[in-house]
Amino acid sequence: MKWSWRIGRVAGIDLYLHATFLILVGYVAWSAYQPRRLAADAFGGVLFIALFFGVVVLHELGHCLTARRFGIATHDITLLPIGGLARLERMPEKPGQELLVALAGPAVNVVIGIALYVLLRVPDPAHLLDGVRLVGGSLLVNLFYANALMAVFNLVPAFPMDGGRVLRALLALRLDYARATATAATIGQAMAWGFGSISLFTHNWWLLIIAVFVFLGAEAEADFVQTRSKLSAVKVEDVMVREFRALQAQDRLAVAAQHILAGFQQDFPVVDGDKVVGVLTRRQLLTGLARQGPTGAVGDYMERDFRTAFHWETTDAAFQRLEDCPCRSLPVLREGRLAGMLTTDNVGEYVMIQAALRGERIRRPLL
Repeated sequence: MKWSWRIGRVAGIDLYLHATFLILVGYVAWSAYQPRRLAADAFGGVLFIALFFGVVVLHELGHCLTARRFGIATHDITLLPIGGLARLERMPEKPGQELLVALAGPAVNVVIGIALYVLLRVPDPAHLLDGVRLVGGSLLVNLFYANALMAVFNLVPAFPMDGGRVLRALLALRLDYARATATAATIGQAMAWGFGSISLFTHNWWLLIIAVFVFLGAEAEADFVQTRSKLSAVKVEDVMVREFRALQAQDRLAVAAQHILAGFQQDFPVVDGDKVVGVLTRRQLLTGLARQGPTGAVGDYMERDFRTAFHWETTDAAFQRLEDCPCRSLPVLREGRLAGMLTTDNVGEYVMIQAALRGERIRRPLL
């Protein structure tokens, strides 16, 4: 995610902090400082945010480590003002697995809540932190309630919260995946309308933000799954770009730049005879031009560790690999030879054309 900084690595998963998170830290510190005008209160507010987002990280790790048991890796976890975002390699396709992955996060909150409750029941608990306050109340008490609120909020049956995925997993036990997703998304959007209505009467603007977040999240999830389900019946050879330009490692970067300006494509397969030896992405091309100018060699900047697709496989399977690489194109092979390019733009155009032919609502698919 853009505007994010890597702050560490936990359980083999990179942890990032989004720039907007600093706005939340500043807001909480200022709000804590205002009542008594004490720097200690501002420090307490920042400490509370640090501990709370430590809980958020543990919550996301619950999802990630459970998904890992099913062979699903996690790209990274990003901390945002609204919570944590774990980018799984893919979502489990079996309802039972998705149910366990979705419940793993709130289960972590339950364990943390029990631990905090036990700690608070001990005589004179955490006396070193007892004086640290966030707009009233001890630090640990505030953390206990915030952790409980997080668990309850995440179990709301609406995407993109865990409760929405739990609902979909339960529905998918009886319905196909796409229909289960559509039903869960509809329920989530109905709840979002309810949240929005309540926020207007109570002037609770945070609830309005949550309503918009839930509504858009549910719509995005439904569109994404619907698009993927349509692609599952389409072969790569039916969608791939057949007219494209290929480069050789000894070509100059100026050649690729001319192809881009001519409007041919953004990423280029690099070949040695009939064999694909690399992929030159638009970003790598620009990096090479900035460093060496137009005389730089393609081979010095091409990506050698690249993914490919096969003409006979389904488009949704190939797209799963495309989502995991930094490029927007995959070389398509037929019997080991380059036969075409699979691009996000071309697949999007294919989906929209098919929707138009069926008389459906035309919108850009979320790929």
